[in-house]
Amino acid sequence: MTADAAGAVREGFRRVHGGSPEGVWAAPGRVNLIGEHTDYNDGFALPMALPQAVVVAARRRGDGLLRLHSAQGGAATAELRVAGLAPGATAGWARYPAGVVWALRERGLAVGGADVYLDSTVPAGAGLSSSAALECAVAVAYDELYGLGMARPELARAAQHAENAYAGVPCGVMDQMASVCCAGGHALHLDSRSLEVRQVPFDLAGHGLRLLVLDTRVKHDLADGAYAALRAGCERAARLLGLPALRDLDGAGLPAALTRLPGELVPLVRHVVTENARVGRAVAELAAGRPEALGPLLTEGHASLRDDYGVSCAETDLAVAAAVAAGALGARMTGGGFGGSVIALVRAGEAADVAAAVADAFAAAGRAAPAVLEAVPSPGARRIG
Repeated sequence: MTADAAGAVREGFRRVHGGSPEGVWAAPGRVNLIGEHTDYNDGFALPMALPQAVVVAARRRGDGLLRLHSAQGGAATAELRVAGLAPGATAGWARYPAGVVWALRERGLAVGGADVYLDSTVPAGAGLSSSAALECAVAVAYDELYGLGMARPELARAAQHAENAYAGVPCGVMDQMASVCCAGGHALHLDSRSLEVRQVPFDLAGHGLRLLVLDTRVKHDLADGAYAALRAGCERAARLLGLPALRDLDGAGLPAALTRLPGELVPLVRHVVTENARVGRAVAELAAGRPEALGPLLTEGHASLRDDYGVSCAETDLAVAAAVAAGALGARMTGGGFGGSVIALVRAGEAADVAAAVADAFAAAGRAAPAVLEAVPSPGARRIG
């Protein structure tokens, strides 16, 4: 985030709310390198923050009103009474920032109203955690505005609670932890049970590599029941196996465990256990200075998400296949699934050729070409003005 971004949001704030904000904060979107649908199973993940972010300018109010305006939300400003915030009471995009304020109050924190203006460069519906970035930008703003002094994992938990209980999306905590805890030049090795994190160096440029994000522009809505059904299936499997969570089943115990489960739960469990193992292998490769070795793990992880977890789709499958055929070291869908984006690890000199090959494959299939972004490991949520 640059001073230009902070200045633009300050100007938007003045135009909508009048006067000046007390500060400007930013929280990034993320891509998850590996470890998908593991976080709500108390498992492991390896996300990194993106340069694309939600930027929030905010100022406290003393009258208990929360006034929210989004540069992407049209001319209207949502005006809510903080004391009346409750799950189901807020519609549309405003339920994410309103949910954060509600979640902080649910924790017994003395937070009141605010004027808020926000702008986002995180593509919505692309599987890059635009909602978590919005939540976390508001969370870090409120933390400073109201002097809460919350630790980063606490902020992530509050933002997750907002998405679960207020917005109605039963996500795990990985997206919010990535948004608040990532460091520039690193991937974040996250233990979703303890919320312990380890910053793992991820020097793409130094190894002649680039990570492309191929946004298929197929939109998804994780609140439509499919995500909730997958989570419920995993929790049911853990209960049947007598485990606190599927994180507690390792590869050695997997074959025997699968014989104890009804058929519909077998592929879900197989994905979670093997995906946790892939995270461990990925961290070891990065720690050893071999980021190119992530490639086969990405492609292996996509096959598991497609065949076992069932969250891929024709467009993401096509993007992965075309990228790998064109020379990508590996590729996979990232995010919750049902559309969204694919990441492709490529040699720097081949990035344009891989992107062009994917566009050609989409054209041959009668589909619009994906939007292409470059994922650069970036800092987490912070004040920028």
